[in-house]
Amino acid sequence: MHDVVAAALVREQHVLLVHRRPDRRWYPDVWDLPGGHVEDGEPPLTALIRELHEELGVHVDPPACVPVAEVPVPARSLHLRIRRVDAWRGTPVNRCPAEHDGIGWLAADRLAGLTLADPGHLALLAGLLRR
Repeated sequence: MHDVVAAALVREQHVLLVHRRPDRRWYPDVWDLPGGHVEDGEPPLTALIRELHEELGVHVDPPACVPVAEVPVPARSLHLRIRRVDAWRGTPVNRCPAEHDGIGWLAADRLAGLTLADPGHLALLAGLLRR
């Protein structure tokens, strides 16, 4: 089972998504939440904070990470934890150009036109932006 964490960084009714490069082996050419795999023995929240710094260059404090979904996907041997993040230090930038060819702040009305890594997250993301 792959243990994966992801974050929905939310700012002014927009969510930050990363676009996976078309040459990626897993989930190529799709928009996704930033995040990644939990290392062996690493707490999921620690993994998320590490991944956000590695991918986007932002620093997040644990209280700013509110759990919003925990999704086991047995067919893909995946356990995904998603947290909403409303506060961070630093300006998000694409620090992983070998993995992502872009990042973008997207409003709810733009989400439906995107190809997402998991189309099931469309309702989740739209709901986060209505809060």
